[in-house]
Amino acid sequence: MSNTAVPEIAIPAEVENNVFITNIAKLLDPIYNWSRRNSIWPLGFGLACCAIEMICTASSRYDLARFGMEVFRGSPRQADVMIVSGTVTKKMIPIIVRLYNQITEPRYVVSMGACASGGGPFKEGYNVVDGVDKFIPVDVYIPGCPPTPQALLNGLIALQEKIDQQSIATVPWYRKNDPTAEMVPVPRLGPDLYDVRQIDLIKREAAKAQAEAKVTA
Repeated sequence: MSNTAVPEIAIPAEVENNVFITNIAKLLDPIYNWSRRNSIWPLGFGLACCAIEMICTASSRYDLARFGMEVFRGSPRQADVMIVSGTVTKKMIPIIVRLYNQITEPRYVVSMGACASGGGPFKEGYNVVDGVDKFIPVDVYIPGCPPTPQALLNGLIALQEKIDQQSIATVPWYRKNDPTAEMVPVPRLGPDLYDVRQIDLIKREAAKAQAEAKVTA
């Protein structure tokens, strides 16, 4: 066996900082997540019949206060989670995206009911969006038409479980280059609703269709 000493490898300062943050996060994460999961303030965004069930869940019969979520806010500046409950129409989705952009991180979205999640019985209708997740990120989906208060409670508990798994060292809103800090483009309603992020694709497809129409004419 050789007695040659192994030279020490210098650890970059950036790596040392990450190790320090990770060690601190292991100690702080349980306290940090416990405090957030038990003090979530929902932005009640009732749109249709699902909103009645959401209001019922906030009543004393189901006691939403035991989860620390009883303080429904009327302003996105004071909210942590947006509960989209009901049918999302093409005229309403721009307002939903604007409100989502006004909620500060950490923020979450709960899609309540079949209509908010995928269009429900109005799917592919002329004035209905086939799921709010086409425009804003959704954290929890609650099935039903409409979901019962027990289903909404189960969905909020699922959100709490997701928060429990997050860490200060890895969540995006504490990074220098936070991808979630960018504003979600507000969709526009022209002849039909379109996402401005797909404007180049729309122009290419429109030009292609026009070219094909000229050939067949």
